[in-house]
Amino acid sequence: MNRKAPVKLRARAAFRTGSLRLAPPICISSQERGGGAGAPAQSAPSNRLSTRRNAMLLQIILHTPKWVFAVFVLLVWLGCRQLLSGSVSLAKVTVIPIAMTGLSLAGVVSAFGDSPGPLLGWAVAAAALVLLVLQSPLPASTRYDRAAREFHVAGSAVPLLLMMGIFFTKYVVGASLAMHPELRQQAAFEIGVPMLYGAFSGIFAARAVRLWKLAIGTDAVAAGARAA
Repeated sequence: MNRKAPVKLRARAAFRTGSLRLAPPICISSQERGGGAGAPAQSAPSNRLSTRRNAMLLQIILHTPKWVFAVFVLLVWLGCRQLLSGSVSLAKVTVIPIAMTGLSLAGVVSAFGDSPGPLLGWAVAAAALVLLVLQSPLPASTRYDRAAREFHVAGSAVPLLLMMGIFFTKYVVGASLAMHPELRQQAAFEIGVPMLYGAFSGIFAARAVRLWKLAIGTDAVAAGARAA
């Protein structure tokens, strides 16, 4: 006599620091999965698979720690502030790229551990984007105030886009691995995701380096003028 054998589908997503925590396992009978003894081969339509995936995705979203949404709101706020022209301190120019680079690197480690391949991919992409972005000059309106140690910069959507890119890459990768852990073994995923993280980090870092170069150059010109 055949019995329905429940199959536990358990997913764990890695949004470090602090993992996404899912609800208790979703139990789906073998008949629902199309594996019942009396069920014909055609009894497992793709819409049932889609329904299961949607259910797991909903579980991930519903059980995402509240601090993750707090981080999202904070990043949106920081990014939106940079849509308008204004002043930004030297400290903020330094701290934000470091924080976002840390979040990006944490995404690679949480998904792939300390495997050298993904880390190398991240580093290569970051270095390439740093070199590329450094080739383009700052907007002509950018100025550095030595006395206030502030930059006067034009508004830009780039910081917001980079922040959202890192955040959603981290979230989507965590959700994808929760539903499909085997993705870690796929070369395209193992290479592509770290390089995407690295590209975001490289752009962030290069934008900060350009401003630092402006500050150093301004200080050097002022020192030279005093010496003359």
